[in-house]
Formats: sequence, C-alpha cells, structure tokens
Amino acid sequence: MNGSWSLLAAGFFLCIGCTAAKAPRGTLPESGQEVRVFSTEKANDDRLAEKQPAVFEEIPADAFADNRIIAVQVDPSMRFQTIEGFGGAFTEAAAVTLYKLSPGKRERIIKAYFDPEEGIGYTVCRSHINSCDFSTGNYAYDETPGDFELKHFSIERDRQALIPMIREAMRTAGAPIKLFMSPWSPPAWMKTNGQMNRGGKLKPECREAWARYFCKSIKEYGKEGIPVWGLTVQNEPEATQTWDSCVYTPEETRDFVRDYLGPALEKAGLGYVKVIVYDHNRNRMYEWAKTILDDRQAARFVWGVGFHWYAGDNFDNVRLVHDAYPDKSLIFTEGCNYPFDFDNLSDWTAGENYGKSMVHDLNRWTVAWVDWNMLLDETGGPNHVKNFCLAPVHADTRNDSLHFMNSFYYIGHFSKFIKPGAVRIACASAVDALETTAFENPDGTRALVVLNRTENAVPFAIRCGSPAARTESPARSIRTFVF
Repeated sequence: MNGSWSLLAAGFFLCIGCTAAKAPRGTLPESGQEVRVFSTEKANDDRLAEKQPAVFEEIPADAFADNRIIAVQVDPSMRFQTIEGFGGAFTEAAAVTLYKLSPGKRERIIKAYFDPEEGIGYTVCRSHINSCDFSTGNYAYDETPGDFELKHFSIERDRQALIPMIREAMRTAGAPIKLFMSPWSPPAWMKTNGQMNRGGKLKPECREAWARYFCKSIKEYGKEGIPVWGLTVQNEPEATQTWDSCVYTPEETRDFVRDYLGPALEKAGLGYVKVIVYDHNRNRMYEWAKTILDDRQAARFVWGVGFHWYAGDNFDNVRLVHDAYPDKSLIFTEGCNYPFDFDNLSDWTAGENYGKSMVHDLNRWTVAWVDWNMLLDETGGPNHVKNFCLAPVHADTRNDSLHFMNSFYYIGHFSKFIKPGAVRIACASAVDALETTAFENPDGTRALVVLNRTENAVPFAIRCGSPAARTESPARSIRTFVF
C-alpha cells in the first residue's frame, strides 16, 4: 500500500470531504431519499471509498418475514449515551517518529488523523505523564530524590517532540481536542522498588506529593497552550511490567482518589478535570468500579471508568458497569494489535479487531474510544524495552514512506461520521453476520456502521420508519451509511 497511498489519499479526501445533507432532528427518511455509502473492503482497494448511494423505498412489511429480506432496523426514537469522541495516543514514540519524516509526510499524517473534513476527525486523545513503554527511555518530570515540594519539576523532555506534535494536531483539528493524561509510573524515588520499571508501589509518604504532581502536570501543559480535559489515575494498575509500571489494588486507588487526588485537584482549581479510574482490561472492570464507586466520597471525584481490550472481549462487563453506575461515563482508553511484523502489515484481522471492539463497546454505553500509538516506525517502536506493536500508521524512517493499515480506515468509519455530541440510537440486526451500531449527530444526520467479518456478502435493507433502503455488506468489510 505504500506506493498507492497518495492515490488513495486523494480519493479518500475527495470522497468524504463533504457532509451529508442535514435534517431536522428526529425526521424519518422518505421514499426517494438517498443514503450515502462509504466502504472499506478486503477484496479490493476501497478504503473509506464512497460507493453508489442506496435509496429509501416502500417495501411491504411482510417482505422481511423469515429474513426473506434481512433487515437492519434503526430507531431514532430510542436514544442512549452522548458521544465525547474518538482518537488515539500522543506518545513520545509517535512524536519522535513523526519528526524523523519530511515536512510533507508529517503534514499528511496530522491531517489524516485530525482534519475534520479531509481526515478522520480525531477529537479525544491520550498522552502520558512521565515516560511509558513507548518512550525512548525512562524519564520523570522530577527526578530529584526527596523533592516533595516539586521544586525541580519540569516538562522540558516533552517539549522536544511530544508537545510540538500535540500543538500541530490542535491547529489542524481547528477545535479543542479533549486530551487526557495517564501515568505509567511515578518517579523512581516515590516508589517502593526504587525504579520506574517492574511494578512496585507508590510509597504511602509520597501520596500527597504525587497528587500535587498530577496538578502540576496539568498546569504546566496549560502554560504550553494545551488544556488537559481528563486524567487516569494509573495505567494498568494490576500489571507488573518490565517497563514503566506501578501496582495498585482497587482499595488503594479508591483511597488515593478520595483522600489525595480529588482534594488536590479541587484545591488547585482543577475540579473540572475528568478523573478516570481503572484504565485496565474489561475482565475486572466491574470489581474495580464497585470497590471505588460504592464509596460515595471517592465516587464524587470520579467522572468515569476506563478500560482496555488485552484480556478477552468481556463486553458484558462494560454494560454491567453502566447498569450499576449509570451516572458514570465509560471510556475505552487503550487498545492495539501485536506482535509487530513489518512484513505482514496487510493482515486484515487488525482492522476487524478494532471494528468489533468499537461496535460492541459503543453498544454498551461507551462514550469515547481511544486507540494507542497513532504512529510508529518500521520496528514497531521506538520502545525502550522492545515491547513492539502495531499502530494504524507506520512510517519507514529509512526511506520516508508511510503505510496506512486497514485499522486506520476501520477507526475512521466511526470517527469520521460520528461527531462529538452524537447520540446513540437503537439499531438491531436480524442476523449475527452483521454487527451494527447507529448514531444521530447534532445536525440531524445519522450514521449506521455495519461490520461483516464473515467470508460472504450479505444483502440487507436499512429500515428507519416506513421506507427501507436495499444495500449489501461485502465479505470482510466495514461500511458506514449516512442519511
């Protein structure tokens, strides 16, 4: 795909640089109304390509009996969660890779992700406090042992590449990006094992200083013109990794939020910052949510629960957390494919993993969905512990070339067409082969996403009120229908 990207990009921008016709909120389609169709397919070069429109027509209701015509029912009268947005992670690895490229390639990447018309319109993104595995080495904003007053605190390391990348994205987006920050580890001197890697815990005597460290990080980024929308308490708090990591129990997280972090944010005038707990795999998110949110004093500081996908699907746990705590938001905070293999970047399951997760997480009340690294190099890094993985875009820094994986387009089928402020509406597929979700945007347009991971094309009709629009879902494809 390296050689064909420029042509694909031109077609991609031409196809979806404009929006669908607006409609008053709640208006049902009429016979003769067109449905715009955008497709990404394994069998050909279609990547977010606009196809022939479908058209709503009157079809007798009994034609759908026994699935003679397969129906995907969209019901705008049934409304669920409001969407914050979609995005990926600004990491030092992504930023360092970006600035190894020529100016033209850098612009192409930033525009592809953040331009709301010519790109896929990212609006919610993640970054890291201190280093993470996708940094070029361990670093902290304050590495002076015993500096409880944080007199030596500095984000100078981030000014080298990470902050410039975020600024470029903000300029291209033309609207605020909701940025949340996550720590992988406190500074080594704050931890029981005396290092940022290999787990360890936050020393009890450092909890107050660590809470102020969060506040200082937010304020220093603010001085750089980068507002921080939210933060997670700890990335993957149950994992002792060979890279930057710090272990918490649910009870320790609850107590830290209740007694230190929440009060510190309020005292610093940062009570508006969204606090996200857990930030680990779906398999144990209910247990963690219950431990923290059953404590009313802790819960009052918590905006939502973050989760990853690395330990199985466990989609019903996402819904369970919503059902138990409907006043809290759900946000997918990280996911990626691995292991890295530069010779197999065309593996179609990479995109399908994203499509499956996004459909099923969104259908279970998730309000934002955030990928991991936006950009990595030809090694699947850089990564200071060789924990290489896949990103939706890879750069070969040896020859200044780019490879857009199918995962970039799969994400785009959501982020391009489902706008911040969109509301999920009821959507029901009559067959298991079609995995679907639907939304109504603030301007009244609707976006129906249909994922087909089977080897067979599936003809179907979109039903929304009385008329229906005949169309199909190709084998191994994802399509977005806008009307």
